[in-house]
Amino acid sequence: MKVALIGATGFVGTALLTELTSRGHQVTAIARNIDKIPTESGLVTPLSANVLDASEVASAVAGHDVVVSAYNPGWTNPNIYAEFLQGAQAIQQGVKQSGVKRFLLVGGAGSLEVAPGVQLIDTPGFPEEYKPGANAAREYLNILKQENDLDWTFVSPAIEMHPGTSGKRTGTYRTSLDTPVFNDHKRSILSVEDLAVAIVDEIEQPQFIKKRFTAAY
Repeated sequence: MKVALIGATGFVGTALLTELTSRGHQVTAIARNIDKIPTESGLVTPLSANVLDASEVASAVAGHDVVVSAYNPGWTNPNIYAEFLQGAQAIQQGVKQSGVKRFLLVGGAGSLEVAPGVQLIDTPGFPEEYKPGANAAREYLNILKQENDLDWTFVSPAIEMHPGTSGKRTGTYRTSLDTPVFNDHKRSILSVEDLAVAIVDEIEQPQFIKKRFTAAY
């Protein structure tokens, strides 16, 4: 497949680029700074684009089979709430303008339901520093649910998915829709490498069209 990957230099984007090329997909790796994008595989075409501009996004992704957005303004960015919403909607609009139908976006785990009617972001122990970004992703999911033209999928990572959980690709995971996947120790955890596996599996064999899904061990 020809895959346009937005946010190819980020935490999730880097893992996705590795997984996609390992399976032989041709990837246009889109980022603001493309200097660090590896091209040794011969399958990667780096492309610099401003994802806050829908017309630039449309030009960058046109002609691809699928667009995957791992865009994140940065968890330490004081404007993450506004920039995430602005970027996600510009990317969505750009994908629509390009004529590509299949669109996957990596959001957050904050909107997962941990109890009936209770989302993770609204629980007492949710870290304050992650709330602006998590809230933006939650609001964007509600926006995306109104999208009828694209074959979209919103991906929520496991609750515990951070650099400390990386470094391991097992190729195994379990999925759920709006509730976390917990293991026997009541933890929702997944390496970023196996999140990439789950996302590329969804690209190759779609199961969650116009749905959100999450994955964990």
